[in-house]
Amino acid sequence: MKAYPIYLDHNATTPCHASVLDEMLPYFRTHFGNASSSHHPYGWIAEEAVETAREQVAELIGAQSKEIVFTSGATEANNLAIRGVAFAQKEKGNHLITLETEHSAVLDTMKALSQQGFEVSYLPVNADGTVSLELVKRTFRNNTILLAAMYANNETGLIHPVRELAALAREHGVLFFTDGVQAVGKIPVDVGESGMDLMSLSAHKMYGPKGVGALYLRKSKPHIPLEAQITGGGQETGRRSGTLNVPGIVGLGKAADLALNEFQEDANRLSALRDKLEAGLLEIEGSQINGSTDSRLPHVSNISFKGIPGKAFLIRINKFLAVSSGAACSSITDKPSHVLSAMGLDADTAMATLRFSLGKSTTDKVIEDAIAFVREVHKDLRYSSVSK
Repeated sequence: MKAYPIYLDHNATTPCHASVLDEMLPYFRTHFGNASSSHHPYGWIAEEAVETAREQVAELIGAQSKEIVFTSGATEANNLAIRGVAFAQKEKGNHLITLETEHSAVLDTMKALSQQGFEVSYLPVNADGTVSLELVKRTFRNNTILLAAMYANNETGLIHPVRELAALAREHGVLFFTDGVQAVGKIPVDVGESGMDLMSLSAHKMYGPKGVGALYLRKSKPHIPLEAQITGGGQETGRRSGTLNVPGIVGLGKAADLALNEFQEDANRLSALRDKLEAGLLEIEGSQINGSTDSRLPHVSNISFKGIPGKAFLIRINKFLAVSSGAACSSITDKPSHVLSAMGLDADTAMATLRFSLGKSTTDKVIEDAIAFVREVHKDLRYSSVSK
């Protein structure tokens, strides 16, 4: 069996935590009931487990349990938020605002809506990935119904000023949605304090199982209109029909509980390791950090290496280090990252970029080995390029 490389791609996915798996296992065989079966104990036990998980997720993000809608993952939650608001408010307006650097789950959904009669404004970002609040303010129209801006960028780790963005949206009578996938469980997130109306999150980005996520939907007045995108049995108060994935939801709840108790300790340790990684790699000629370093996730570093062939670089690197190129959740691609392109990087530099995302398994030794290997590969490719 081929040995796995060192894993430094935790923004793509994380391994399921042992205690999360232990919590889930009984709900596959012993407590296998349908949470909608309200006439016997099998259903009651499953429903109780779902509601416990709902409370755990809510506590992690400072919400009320009734504000949590379970989904099959963040992509569905993003679609439910954006499409749900768009179609529920189409009589009020048809203008949506988002950023050029959003995840494809948001950008592709916006593109689809633009083909269905909605108008979308894609806001450019500065060279460090930040967006101008003044530009956001100028983009609002009388028919604007939604502003969508991610909490933290999945490629650069940049944390957007969600509190200020939410305040601008509310000032203009517009709903604010944030893709919180990379932030939740990694940094403090309080939806009430931040003032957001909707936020998506995913279990597998914080040591939970794949195939389950949630949408936070503010319940306080004024009421947020949201049109269901999946209809059927009326589960999740009619917001998202379908038999609930009880084991997955239990896993998400346990992952949220772990994150609440461990994320600060993890953040302190990983930020120190990230700084060590950057210090070692920035000694390489032509290397640069992409994105603002003033406000970013503690475990993410996006570094470009000018003057070497990007595709060959990534192929060599991934033999020993599991990392991503600039493109989110991708491996080898012939297209530069849309995020880095929006930040002004030329195609060659964007292609010669590595996104390192550290996690619980990352140690000093891992970082030291990663630095040494990247230096070695870079030296070989640089020498080959010069020789030619």
